[in-house]
Amino acid sequence: MAKIELINISKKFDTPRLVWLNLPFLNPEPDRPKSSRQRAFEIKNLNLTIPHGKTMVILGPSGCGKTTLLRLIAGLVPPDSGEVRFNGVDMKEVPPRERRIGMLFQNYALYPHLTNRTNILAYFFFRKKTPALDAEAQAKYKRTSELLGVEIEYLQDRFPATLSGGERQRVALGRCITRDPALFLLDEPFSNLDPKLREKYRAGLKTLLAQFNITTVYVTHDQTEAFLLADTIAVMDDGRIEQVGTYDEIYTRPKNIFIAEFLNLDAATPAINLIDGARVASRFAGNVVGVRPEAIHVYAEPRDARVQSVVTHRMNLPLKDHAILTMRAGEHSVVAYASLAERWQTGDTAWLEFTQFHTFDQKSGLREQTISSEHKGD
Repeated sequence: MAKIELINISKKFDTPRLVWLNLPFLNPEPDRPKSSRQRAFEIKNLNLTIPHGKTMVILGPSGCGKTTLLRLIAGLVPPDSGEVRFNGVDMKEVPPRERRIGMLFQNYALYPHLTNRTNILAYFFFRKKTPALDAEAQAKYKRTSELLGVEIEYLQDRFPATLSGGERQRVALGRCITRDPALFLLDEPFSNLDPKLREKYRAGLKTLLAQFNITTVYVTHDQTEAFLLADTIAVMDDGRIEQVGTYDEIYTRPKNIFIAEFLNLDAATPAINLIDGARVASRFAGNVVGVRPEAIHVYAEPRDARVQSVVTHRMNLPLKDHAILTMRAGEHSVVAYASLAERWQTGDTAWLEFTQFHTFDQKSGLREQTISSEHKGD
């Protein structure tokens, strides 16, 4: 096992990249446009601790620096300043091959001239052969095949060029596992698999990590993978670690508007509704109020603390046994769930009651407080 510490890590790249900026906070449209600009990418004074034997998922949008962070840990990219420590030891003078890392790249990095079986056993293939080493290799190959579905009869004598993208990824992950690493570094290993296979191999990887208790850093933009695999999640944006915690902690207590908008449990709705605070209550004037769709109850009668709105769209989802209502509250669009039995129609006046909401600073976007109220209904 290994405890990994990144201490004041900085790394600047001169090549410009497109950076998306979340502006402005009060644009009422849920699909509001984002502005962008070209600039050099930089990680600056980044601090992060990955505990012994835990799986930390680095979650963030494309281009935020997730893979760069993985390469900094591996030693493939040296930091401009700061320290990468394994179990308290600075790795500055330790080459990647001596860090006991099993790393899976997005582009597979398989040996094209070796069979798939030899690729999986590459760690043993390049070491001096002994009976004990051969027995260990066979045992690891069998166990890896069982966990990740690398069918021995089907794949072992073929070469990487004859495999599909998903099969190459399975072979590459198998090679990573059989190295007996102290640390796994995984860069979206299931991105090329279809949904059914992805679900199967996520479960296999989760089983493997639980059994071998290996410290793991897993990079993805897929929130489902983060939710299923992570002990802890680090949300990253534009070279910064924005927040660290469990999925539930980050979802229910987002540090800022970016995180509140990024984590979304249902692709059919926006992650969070953003409303001018003055429309919710006078004491929130000057703030942005954020409320999740599932934290809104819709009523036909007014009551104190309810927000008046007009239904502008209804979408029925019979398989999920609910409807999605889009409403207009002043200049803001608000999305919430309703029962299929409720007969809401376009043009109806609806009163919205929030069971939990956040207030954000209008300029910085930082969360100031989270307010929960006991839902009493009508």
